[in-house]
Amino acid sequence: MCLAVPGRVLDIGEKDGTRMASVDFGGVVKEVCLEYLPDLQVGEYAIVHVGFALQRLDEESAKQTLELFAQLGMLQEEFGDPWEQAAAAGGEPWPFTEEQRSEREARQP
Repeated sequence: MCLAVPGRVLDIGEKDGTRMASVDFGGVVKEVCLEYLPDLQVGEYAIVHVGFALQRLDEESAKQTLELFAQLGMLQEEFGDPWEQAAAAGGEPWPFTEEQRSEREARQP
């Protein structure tokens, strides 16, 4: 599932002529395009979907939404390590230890 997630702008710059920002999503920082919100400033919150800031959001609403997503495990689903998620789906811990990797390889035909 792909969510629109609120995030807080940490810094703003330009990349290849496009206004970009580092945005904090409850501890996960991603690069986001600000072209749809050209007046968004550092410290403000926005709803972000597939790497684009789409709508400004007040701090209280952003924090409540991030907390709810975290409680539901949706932040991990959206931003978590895909290798870790695949390992968990297969019933294996991540990261694999060297011993686990050797055992796993030994079991393969």
